[in-house]
Amino acid sequence: MPSHPVARALISFSQTPLAAPSANSSGRPSPTKAEHVWDDLGKSGKVPLILDGGPCDVGVESTVVDGISAEDGSIRVLRPGGVTVEEMKAVLSEGLSPEESPVRVLVHKRDYQDAHMEQHPTTPGMKYLHYTPSVPVVLLNLKNTQLPSTEEYEPLAKVMDDLFAKHQPRSEKSGRKVGFLVTSDFPVESVTRANPSEMITFDLGPRNEPSIAAQRLFDGLLTLEKKGVDFILVEAIDEENEGLAVMNRVRKAAGDVRLVEVS
Repeated sequence: MPSHPVARALISFSQTPLAAPSANSSGRPSPTKAEHVWDDLGKSGKVPLILDGGPCDVGVESTVVDGISAEDGSIRVLRPGGVTVEEMKAVLSEGLSPEESPVRVLVHKRDYQDAHMEQHPTTPGMKYLHYTPSVPVVLLNLKNTQLPSTEEYEPLAKVMDDLFAKHQPRSEKSGRKVGFLVTSDFPVESVTRANPSEMITFDLGPRNEPSIAAQRLFDGLLTLEKKGVDFILVEAIDEENEGLAVMNRVRKAAGDVRLVEVS
């Protein structure tokens, strides 16, 4: 049930039950502004009308949970979204005595695996590649993020050299363009030194405010794509609160993951 007044008015005006998907082509980044819908569906005439209710407040899609299938009685998060795991745990703990244990909340691929469901997805966004723009997306894990100690980190300059060799410029005339979808705390100076090309950045907001990153993620992917970048580098953030949904979307959009050491 939408909370937005424009969507509620449409339902009221139509006087009929409405069910609708996201306003985007299958597999593409979800739209968070009317202009995103126009670029994807409006220009080609796939939709005759777009109602502009302003940018999305949350940014990422809804949280999808399975509360009936688990034999252990747990709630399983099939797709992290705007309602966070922390919020669900808080609600499930309300009114319990110290001796009582709340219902467990398990996140798919983080807390449990389900190979059958991955082969036969039960909810949107569970495909391996999803939310992908038309240009390659690379996930940058910085050295201070939580990763297994066995992984090796490479200097940013070497990573950039490898990516330049892998991804050819989209236009020889305009030269090399690289998109950076990063937080306000990202060391831009290190990027500038390691990147002999035009660098176009899109700010995901402060690293400690994942709700802002969630709101801006898809806008950033679509904006950088529209600016004609050769590939998009997305900074990994902590998978807490809305950050879990952000990283879920980025991992599905990214065809490459690099572990990066920056000075």
